[in-house]
Amino acid sequence: MFITPAYAQAAGAGDTNSMLMSLLPFALIFVIMYFLILRPQQKKVRDHADLVKNIRRGDTVVTSGGLVGKVTKVVDDDQIEFEISDGVRVRQMRQMISGVRAKGEPAKDSKESKDAAKESAKENAKDDAASK
Repeated sequence: MFITPAYAQAAGAGDTNSMLMSLLPFALIFVIMYFLILRPQQKKVRDHADLVKNIRRGDTVVTSGGLVGKVTKVVDDDQIEFEISDGVRVRQMRQMISGVRAKGEPAKDSKESKDAAKESAKENAKDDAASK
């Protein structure tokens, strides 16, 4: 009596299009979260893993606890040893390194690059002798 027939007909079975439209905001929120939160975090983790993997002797490192020291020994894949003061050496887990301030000595040269360096040194010596 109080409900008109038009309202009674609208309360019928749910439309699949309306269900899709109600799930669309959730999908949109997930996509936004992926691009604004998850992808940058994955990149940051990947960069930190590369940083930790490439630590070598002579690097100046900063730990997550705030200690700054120079790497004296790479113990194994999980640990490094670094010197925080004269004669004070500390072992640290690699994952607890938050940054590398200064790169240390270069990686070992291959035989080819050593030969090229020797040849250029000989040429420089010949040039110096010829100029005198």
